[in-house]
Amino acid sequence: MHSSPVSDEQRVVAAARGLLRTIGRLSRDLYQAGEFGLSRSHVSVLDALETRGLRVTELAADTGLTQPRVTVVLQELAERGLAERTRCTTDRRAVDASITPAGRQYLEDARQRMAAAIHTGLAARGSDAEDSERAVLAARAAVSTLLDALHAPIEAEVS
Repeated sequence: MHSSPVSDEQRVVAAARGLLRTIGRLSRDLYQAGEFGLSRSHVSVLDALETRGLRVTELAADTGLTQPRVTVVLQELAERGLAERTRCTTDRRAVDASITPAGRQYLEDARQRMAAAIHTGLAARGSDAEDSERAVLAARAAVSTLLDALHAPIEAEVS
């Protein structure tokens, strides 16, 4: 009895499933190394606000959180001085959110701890600085390729 050959799509899907498990583990480990002191929801909202201010509806879509949850998270971030909420000037029903300088610093400090954890882990495996840099740059390039591939169909639909 012959088994049917594995298709290209099946091989890519199998590889992607393994990648997703690995990314999930990496994400959890890096989150712990970042010592955020905030929930993942809070960090997700800060991360989404890092490049530009967003409305609550946009934050919900960007983070995958519900609008009521985003509202609560924004209130808590504002109380800590990490984000600001303001009424939209063109639509008084809408709330605009932005990250504060303290919020940017908070993310930067956590990312510094995460990067240090990667460096420490690579060094513990015996990687020299050049090999470590090469590994990190290769991972970054691979993730960028996957992000580009995920967003290409969306961008093509918009055009």
